[in-house]
Amino acid sequence: MTRIEFLGTGTSHGIPVIGCHCPVCRSADPRDKRWRSSIYVTRGSTHVVIDTGYEFRLQALRAGIESLDGVLYTHAHSDHLMGLDDLRVFTDKRKLPIYSSSATLSAIERVFPYAFKDWQYKGVPSLQPVEVVERMPFSVGEIGFVPIPVIHGAMRILGYRFGSAAYITDASDILMEENQEALSGVRTLMIGALRDREHWSHFTFSQAVEAAKAIGVEAVYFTHMNHETSHADIERRFRGIAAPAYDTLVLEVDDE
Repeated sequence: MTRIEFLGTGTSHGIPVIGCHCPVCRSADPRDKRWRSSIYVTRGSTHVVIDTGYEFRLQALRAGIESLDGVLYTHAHSDHLMGLDDLRVFTDKRKLPIYSSSATLSAIERVFPYAFKDWQYKGVPSLQPVEVVERMPFSVGEIGFVPIPVIHGAMRILGYRFGSAAYITDASDILMEENQEALSGVRTLMIGALRDREHWSHFTFSQAVEAAKAIGVEAVYFTHMNHETSHADIERRFRGIAAPAYDTLVLEVDDE
């Protein structure tokens, strides 16, 4: 079995939004407190994080993360990247591999050039970039991954399949025709669903459901949600169809 913990399920603003007094931002339901989207994936002795947003340090402390074998990045937008510096605690004795497309790795190196230098001093992360190729399997320890290309507005970014699960966030098109074989057999889908209103670079709730139907999954979990809809309301409206994830939610999925 593979264990998945949602470290964050919010959009780029995080929830509550600074200065906002809407019902969701003022909600007493802890499931409406959404840090930036990220997941923590473990199998056996292997520990992997997908994306390191602004709250990564707080997320790691809350989840009790004490070691990492690698970090996968979907893309280099700041809400998925800017906690990278806190990877330093995992790189005292070795370079930590980070995996993504060539374009994303190049963007990360431009933002954090000091993390990739051969000369090092204590206090900075030491990272080893590893380029992955769309739909070509690779492994981090005991976990096999398949990079799934998707469209995020005008960008081509990555989701990841591992075993019977797939994590696709920040998507407006899952490119079903070219990804059909790579997504075949996925039973659990974690997918970005920003809100009800259409957005040029993110799925709405309904569009995410349609994407899940195209793949043919058994279980759907929304993530990367904004502050326009409460957890309870999403849960009520999509009961039996999809479920809103929430920060600290844990899933266990079959390896295949």
